[in-house]
Amino acid sequence: MSPLITPDALRAELDGPAPPLLVDARAAHEFSRGLIEGAVHFDVWGMSLIDTSEAPLRAFMWMVGHLCALRGIAPERPVVVYEQNSGVRAARVFWFLEYFGHPNVRLLDGGLDRWTRDGGSLTREAVAPTASTWHGNPMPGRVATWTDVRELLHDASVAIVDTRSRDEYLGKTVRALRGGAIPGAVNIEWTQNLAPDGRYKTAEELKDLYAPAGVTPDKTVVTYCQGGYRAAHTYLALRILGYPHVQNYTGSWKEWGDRADLPIEYPGATV
Repeated sequence: MSPLITPDALRAELDGPAPPLLVDARAAHEFSRGLIEGAVHFDVWGMSLIDTSEAPLRAFMWMVGHLCALRGIAPERPVVVYEQNSGVRAARVFWFLEYFGHPNVRLLDGGLDRWTRDGGSLTREAVAPTASTWHGNPMPGRVATWTDVRELLHDASVAIVDTRSRDEYLGKTVRALRGGAIPGAVNIEWTQNLAPDGRYKTAEELKDLYAPAGVTPDKTVVTYCQGGYRAAHTYLALRILGYPHVQNYTGSWKEWGDRADLPIEYPGATV
């Protein structure tokens, strides 16, 4: 099943006997201006983790799981997450739910921009969600910790994808104690996943973007950015391609760059 859904397909499911739960991942002020009828609000912006050691990661994910339950998310009901376009907020929620083992989560490709452009209506009437008791069944293979990444360095069966801007990757823009990149990482900025209209590019276009850089389905792929959001976007891009082993290093550069004991490289440096 594709991790994306079109507006037409979503309208058909919403009119069917078992409509999906809609999750609006935008900021609260945007949600208040108009939403797809029945959507619950779940803004995860700012929810980042800068220590992916076992105990902090477990506590962080427990809190996120609790918030998912408060929104009524449960495995027996499909979930469709959206924002204004196919952006990092919705992708982050998508990744969280896949990490928790939800069996049927999709992203509205093109978001509200495409929904309204295709004739979809909005409402300002929000509904209170009915909480569930689901805390998920965490899938460790969908997340990478700093120790995981350190152990995978220089492994030919692993591709590390830096989804940040070129200047961040080269160490010209520094947003942690140190600038630079994780050794061996290839830089494919997350914005390259998107078509001009805010949808994800086609699978063929995404394949042409990643395969020449050595990011192929036979490898374990680890994505990272600054705090796990842009990395989640590329995680979803690779899920569109059907890659079986993709992990989001959710601590990303804020954790790695702040730790003086972890190796870095400056890809743009000349000797």
